[in-house]
Amino acid sequence: MSMNRRTFLSTASTAALAASLAAPARAQDKKYKACIIGDSDQGGYGHDMHLAFALRDDVALVGLADPNEEGRAKRAAECGAERSYASYQEMLEKEKPDLVAIGPRWTINHKDYLTACVAAGAHGFMEKPLCTDLAEADAMVAMVKEKNLKWSIAFNFRVTPTIAHVKAMIWEKELVGSLLEIRGRGKEDARAGGEDLIVLGTHIFDMMRYFANDPLWCAADITQNGKPATPADVREATEPLGPVLGNRIHAMYGFEKGVAGHFSSMRTKDGDGGRWGIQVLGSKGVISIGTGVEPNVWWLNDSTWNGAGRDSKWERLPEAPAYKVVDQAKERHQILVNDLLAAIEADREPVASLNDGLKSQEMVQAVYEAYTQGRRVALPLEQRDHPLKRWA
Repeated sequence: MSMNRRTFLSTASTAALAASLAAPARAQDKKYKACIIGDSDQGGYGHDMHLAFALRDDVALVGLADPNEEGRAKRAAECGAERSYASYQEMLEKEKPDLVAIGPRWTINHKDYLTACVAAGAHGFMEKPLCTDLAEADAMVAMVKEKNLKWSIAFNFRVTPTIAHVKAMIWEKELVGSLLEIRGRGKEDARAGGEDLIVLGTHIFDMMRYFANDPLWCAADITQNGKPATPADVREATEPLGPVLGNRIHAMYGFEKGVAGHFSSMRTKDGDGGRWGIQVLGSKGVISIGTGVEPNVWWLNDSTWNGAGRDSKWERLPEAPAYKVVDQAKERHQILVNDLLAAIEADREPVASLNDGLKSQEMVQAVYEAYTQGRRVALPLEQRDHPLKRWA
């Protein structure tokens, strides 16, 4: 679907969307039963996923599962779970929850967790990245769709009122004029390059899609210590997230109407410089978005993009909604959970769905597909196995 002014205005206004996400959708005289799946030995609970339902007074947290006894006791006490289990399978069988939060950030068991939750008939949401490769992603999206279950992924930035307002400013108000480019960088810490692409790049790609729809193609260049990466450079990530390649990545995506998307991550002696985020560049100016629980957004009203010779400066986005996080641990996932329950009640897809997780994962794997093939590749990708496994 082509994203233009008419397309954007045909949806609910951004203000209405933000309001609906921020306001809890209460079930009349009903309590949802919820469970938490964690593993203190395998990525724990992501970003406080065990507290995901803490601010919903219509959700009863009946169980938490973690094979690590110490971690299980600690997290169960923190979130107030009524019971705790060493086995998530036993917990799902006994508790029969309506909702489940899958916490571990490691992807190696994500498909197994989801399969068990779907068999139990539970809705829920999970930590990103979605999984290890597109074959797994396809299977996960299909199993949820088959049972008409509602599942979200922890793409927190896209559902904040701030980012929804940015989208309105781009398409409704045309604040930056014609959209020309979207530039994103990873966190560029010790994981710079291939691991950064997977872990932090997923958020960048999701926001690119949120603003510009699905990319049509990808081209990429990858180096290891300044030299073209080879099959011998393929390695496992420091956490079990699948194979990775390179400590410098430059990728380019083509979107509709000639809009370009760029992603880069490069290891430097200076480490993380706080550049993780995106810039939306248009014919009239720039919107810069720093990622965080409260996205840090600035606007430059200048078609040169640098303010040279003009009376322009970086300023806050006009008409930006008030969005203040007081308790980060409890509020981080609040809008996602509110939207998930609203999606269950309305029988619609969540705003940040598993399919969005799949699409973001596809943009990750397209980088490796393009580099290993030595050419620009079309999206969606035809081959769904992991390109680096095939190459190495």
